[in-house]
Amino acid sequence: MHRPGHTVRPGRELAAVTADEEGAAVLEDDALLDLSADLAARHVAATLARLDAELVGLATVKRRVREIAAWLLVERARQRFGLESARPTMHMSFTGGPGTGKTTVALRMAELLHTLGYIRKPKVHTVTRDDLVGQFIGHTAPKTKEALAKAAGGVLFIDEAYYLFRPENERDYGQEVIEILLQEMETERTSLVVIFAGYPDRMETFFSANPGLSSRVAHHIEFPDYTHDELTAIAELMVAQQNFRFDPAAAAAFGRYLELRMARPRFANARSVRNALDRCRLRQAKRLVELARPLSRTDLITLTADDVYGSSVFAATGPPPAPG
Repeated sequence: MHRPGHTVRPGRELAAVTADEEGAAVLEDDALLDLSADLAARHVAATLARLDAELVGLATVKRRVREIAAWLLVERARQRFGLESARPTMHMSFTGGPGTGKTTVALRMAELLHTLGYIRKPKVHTVTRDDLVGQFIGHTAPKTKEALAKAAGGVLFIDEAYYLFRPENERDYGQEVIEILLQEMETERTSLVVIFAGYPDRMETFFSANPGLSSRVAHHIEFPDYTHDELTAIAELMVAQQNFRFDPAAAAAFGRYLELRMARPRFANARSVRNALDRCRLRQAKRLVELARPLSRTDLITLTADDVYGSSVFAATGPPPAPG
């Protein structure tokens, strides 16, 4: 079967073409498309590779991102054959604790959506309740519409979105924001992607209380907490990116630090690792100044066990005794 007006010429040699030809004529039914060429031409593969390099673990998250990229790529291919279908909805929910990579994935998602022609700009405009909700009658709508205008053509990332909903206060202006978002997500879905982010349990309550929002969110992506091994790998990556290194004793000490810190309140995954490394650098700087001698390159890049054990996390246990 083929479409009327399209001639199929059996026996001719077929050359694969790409889907990435803006304004190109509709292909004949027996044409071939080379999606691998599109992956390269649209820099999709490069963006996915950067996501792999930036984030340790998160295999399920990365798989969902790849699925979304593949979906949009295939939709472009279908369009080249004149196969019309409803435009995919790309509003999303990212649920997970702090420091689990939600913002980084949002940035890479914006790049992918832009490079595959879904949005006009590869940008993310991040907001919280304070950026959307006014303090007085008549202030909320202008603030929300201003945020939407800044995000137009790109991605609006609403962090801790559940704070928009305060059921204990019927007069709270957050409900006005939700109503505006509902309208914009439906009418502007060809030019705007909204990502709601926050803790899993609170986001579940938020969507349960606002079924209209939930029905407009097509992709719910969960960001699990990192394991000890993943956090160790993240620390090593961060240290290398800043042109530092752990000596062997420091690496062991930081592993012990993570064990203790993960068991304490307000642990924020990769964010807590970054903060801990910043404090290690502070202690290293103090230690180097107090050496009162010329410093080598090795001195300047090396973090030692003392730089780690200076943390208050070890106040109760202290560093382990020296061997021997």
